[in-house]
Amino acid sequence: MTFRILKLAACATLALAAATAQAATFPEKTVQLVVPQTPGGASDTLARIMGQELGTKWGQPVVVENRAGAGGNIGMEAVARAPADGYTLLMSYVGTHAINGSLYKTLPFDPEKDFAPVATLATLPFVVVTRTDAKFSTVPELVELAKKGELTYGSAGNGSVNHLLGEMFNAATGVKLVHIPYRGAAPALTDLMGGQIDLVFTSLPSVAGHINTGKLKAVALTSDKRVKGFDSIPTIAEGGYPDFNVNPWFGLFAPAGTPADVISKMNADINETLGRPEVRERFAATGAEPYVTSPAEFGDILRADIEKWSKVVEDSGAQVN
Repeated sequence: MTFRILKLAACATLALAAATAQAATFPEKTVQLVVPQTPGGASDTLARIMGQELGTKWGQPVVVENRAGAGGNIGMEAVARAPADGYTLLMSYVGTHAINGSLYKTLPFDPEKDFAPVATLATLPFVVVTRTDAKFSTVPELVELAKKGELTYGSAGNGSVNHLLGEMFNAATGVKLVHIPYRGAAPALTDLMGGQIDLVFTSLPSVAGHINTGKLKAVALTSDKRVKGFDSIPTIAEGGYPDFNVNPWFGLFAPAGTPADVISKMNADINETLGRPEVRERFAATGAEPYVTSPAEFGDILRADIEKWSKVVEDSGAQVN
């Protein structure tokens, strides 16, 4: 029995030493960063900034791959089933990771059990946008007009953050914006500019260019404070609804079972990168604010948001399949 215990202890020591050595040399090859959304949105934009920065820091390519579909579930499943070695990462955000578990009746993975939190990257508000010729430019004007007649808002689909933000706005203001779901935010924005719908709640990076060039008018941010670089855009809270505050996080996950030492190394490298002035400037240009946490803190944030958003999904009545 004593020999067996000593043998098990020796094996554990060897395994720990191997994991530590793996972390010390990580990465030794290309790292794949899966974005479960289409190019051009907030997740994709932040993933490409971090991919470039981490690739330089690590001396290995970080390749961004878009695997969109099924509300982000296709890309999430691919990462959940990938080898747990740190070489396949998921760029996720509150919409896919904290909402889909309540929105979909069945999922081929568990948003908590099948993923290991690595690091948060940023918080990034959504923004209410409309056409430049719309009859409203402020939240009070939007509310007043909505009370007089039907206004429509487009989303990336039933249960998406874009959709749920509209429902939260309805609840906060007492109006009834009519929801028009699309297969992604891009076609919703196309129809907005074409005059088919009245407004869209969307991530700031996805429309920053349109706002800066005057193609779209920004009405208000969903966060409780203004954003550096977009200081002229007020918040919904400033528009008379002080309790309205939605500022989604974006972050990286690895498959569950990825060695803790590898995750710790990635977390430290990511947090160091987020502290660089040039990276903060690149984030600010998209409206994002760097958000630094430990893996354990990120896990706590995820659990709290799953509970929070499940109530929003339930109240909205949204469900897929």
